[in-house]
Amino acid sequence: PPPPPLRSAAMSYETADSQKEEFRKYLEKNGIISQLTRVLVGLYEEPERPQNAIDYIKKYLGAPTGVDVEELRAENDELKRQNADLEAKVASLTSQLKELQAEQAEG
Repeated sequence: PPPPPLRSAAMSYETADSQKEEFRKYLEKNGIISQLTRVLVGLYEEPERPQNAIDYIKKYLGAPTGVDVEELRAENDELKRQNADLEAKVASLTSQLKELQAEQAEG
């Protein structure tokens, strides 16, 4: 017969608790807890609450604010395309140069 439901519920709590503890240790080991604590203390100690708390936190952590990610992605895609075009031109011109050098060597 299957174990009583209370036992399995207790086991799942233990599993959830151990997962939480493991995650907490991960956050602590990587300095995330101390960094977040510093950010929140900094926010708390601000004489005037910032209009946008998320931007304040990003700025505090050194992340750029007011950046249009989609615009940057589009620009990046365009630059990659231009780079590929230029690489193809270089390959074509290098090939032409080798052909001309070979013709000159023959003649």
